[in-house]
Amino acid sequence: MEFTYFDVPGVVEIQPRVFGDARGAFFESFSAQKMEAAGIVGDWVQDNQSRSDRGVVRGLHFQKPPYAQAKLVRVAAGRALDVVVDIRRDSPTYGQHVSVVLDSERFNMLYVPVGFAHGFTALEDNTLFLYKCTNYYAPQAEGGLSWNDPVLNIQWGVENPTISAKDQIQPTLAELDSPF
Repeated sequence: MEFTYFDVPGVVEIQPRVFGDARGAFFESFSAQKMEAAGIVGDWVQDNQSRSDRGVVRGLHFQKPPYAQAKLVRVAAGRALDVVVDIRRDSPTYGQHVSVVLDSERFNMLYVPVGFAHGFTALEDNTLFLYKCTNYYAPQAEGGLSWNDPVLNIQWGVENPTISAKDQIQPTLAELDSPF
């Protein structure tokens, strides 16, 4: 596995070693030993999956402590623009974001630490998005950040996105009382 680190500390892109031949491809999608050696640690307790069509934007979401989650995300089919925003109040990169295209043909993954809002847009129909989480889903701890906050200036790459009613009313960064 190759690990790419960003200017926003904690966020890591993972590129697994892929073995391909006439039958298709094989890769190791998770190795606690390799992840820990790269500084990615956590007790992984829940996996989630979503399916989205092109132009769907999901997020930006997080869970508040004590239910906060780190995530390891990837796509099993299709492509998605994955976005994480640093919402750790004391962080020198507070309010900065990282965007990475996750591609089922590249098999790349992104580690999203606790203290980040997370979202994505599907770049293809029938994009299957997989989440590995370090805490269980807790609806009472849901939090969010406006996907189209002009201060964040996230370039989602879609016109007229499909957005849930919940995501249309999330606070901007200036309005957010971050629990991190």
